[in-house]
Amino acid sequence: MTIQWTIVATFLYAEIGVCVLLCAPFISARRWQKIFRSALLNWFVQRGNLYFNVLIAILLLLFGDAIREMFKYGSAPKVQGGQEAALYPQAEINLHMKLFRAQRNFYIAGFALFLFVVLRRLVTVISNTATLEAKSEAFEKQAKSATDAAQKLLEETEKLKKEGPGAENEVELEKLRDKVADKNKELEEAKDKLHHLEADLEAVKKQAKGVNTEYDRLLGEHSKLQEELEAAKGGEGDKKDD
Repeated sequence: MTIQWTIVATFLYAEIGVCVLLCAPFISARRWQKIFRSALLNWFVQRGNLYFNVLIAILLLLFGDAIREMFKYGSAPKVQGGQEAALYPQAEINLHMKLFRAQRNFYIAGFALFLFVVLRRLVTVISNTATLEAKSEAFEKQAKSATDAAQKLLEETEKLKKEGPGAENEVELEKLRDKVADKNKELEEAKDKLHHLEADLEAVKKQAKGVNTEYDRLLGEHSKLQEELEAAKGGEGDKKDD
């Protein structure tokens, strides 16, 4: 494997490692959000943004070159002189080896680009999940506070009713009724917001599950490609020994 494809493969392995780390269940979404918003990571992103974009551009060029080589070696292979490669076994083996390397490079560059998109989406999903969890917790506290206040006002209303009628009591009772109505309204609004946030949070969790499933599938394909590559290297070594 040439040096440029070694670098691309290393980048792909690094992406796989980051994906596995982001999907780790023992690290919460809020902790990841704190890491994403840290000053050190923001400084690193600002400094390395240009180099990272250059790397993605190089990946796109290598991906296109791999596609070109696949079409070049995959259609009617011929040797020098225009003769069919099937007439020359050694030449045919060399052409098939070049085709396999082109296909390997295609998968390495393609997976690297695809995992880059998956990583960006995964970071967005984790950040949105942490935000929704924080909002949901805040609205739960607000709803609990409104419930406690409404319960306290109801208790005071019942106490005034037991004390007996009176002009002053009636005025105070009317004020308490207004406060209870306001608190009940706030409670209903808080419950509605909490319900919407829970629905949004569930949607984000389903989306994250879909991303994890697609990542597992791609990881399996990558492992299968690695096994085929090792098998091809072993076959090439045997042929050289013969």
